[in-house]
Amino acid sequence: MIIPVKNLVERLEAELKKEVAKLSKKHKLKVVVFLVGDSPQQLSFVRIKQQTAHRLGILFELIQYKTAPSFEPFLRKIKEMSQHPEVTGIIVQQPLPPQLVTESMYDFIALEKEIEGHRRKTEFYSPLGLAVLTILKYIYIHPKMDAALFIDKKKDFEALRRVLKHKQVIVIGKGITGGRPLVKTFSEVKINFMGINSQTPNPQEYYREADVIIPAVGKKILTADMIKPGAILVNVGVHTENGKLKGDYDEKEVDPVAGYYTSTPGGVGPLDVLYLFKNLVDAAKMQKHKA
Repeated sequence: MIIPVKNLVERLEAELKKEVAKLSKKHKLKVVVFLVGDSPQQLSFVRIKQQTAHRLGILFELIQYKTAPSFEPFLRKIKEMSQHPEVTGIIVQQPLPPQLVTESMYDFIALEKEIEGHRRKTEFYSPLGLAVLTILKYIYIHPKMDAALFIDKKKDFEALRRVLKHKQVIVIGKGITGGRPLVKTFSEVKINFMGINSQTPNPQEYYREADVIIPAVGKKILTADMIKPGAILVNVGVHTENGKLKGDYDEKEVDPVAGYYTSTPGGVGPLDVLYLFKNLVDAAKMQKHKA
């Protein structure tokens, strides 16, 4: 059965739009996105963020470098925008060129504006991680399309730990935009899982025992004979075949076997973007209290 993520996103977006409108009465929310390069895929991801911001009533500014800038001026610009009083949150579009890759980059963003959840001691969780947890919450805890599906960190983390305690959960991949933030989120929330990557011997043996599989690879990696009947598949990895976006499994192939699965496109991606703006709304509230 396909998980109706599209309906879920529409419901949660409507709720988030109300929150934005309420906060915007005194101060318009604004997000600044840094993009290095001009690959069609990255531009597409940025466009989706821009369209979502527009629908929600959030100001959007793109700072794009067609070629890789020098390291220090790049960090200075990030810090400068982070300190601007009109800016609510900063996004650095990944992946970056190798010469700009460093975890310390995020330390140049104010803690209450680093909405992607990279900084140590941050109050923000990875939007991708929250998106996947929301889908699991819908399946296991709250199968209703309402505002209560937004993750409540105090209540839902404990409930998810409890419901997944005796489930075999697998995350496939360790890339910077997929597996890594998922591993970070599951570790922070203390949900037991198994991480599988290209170095894992005989991964199919683990797949066949798993209750939940979250592939984040970017190529077809799962087939119907690799999953047990009733397993839940939450796809994160994407690739292009004949000009069409595809996930890490063929949906028609797994449909007779899987209990639930997400589709691509229209699966985790839009929910991931929505949680980025949910973090932005929470950031605005934090900044309001700080002021």
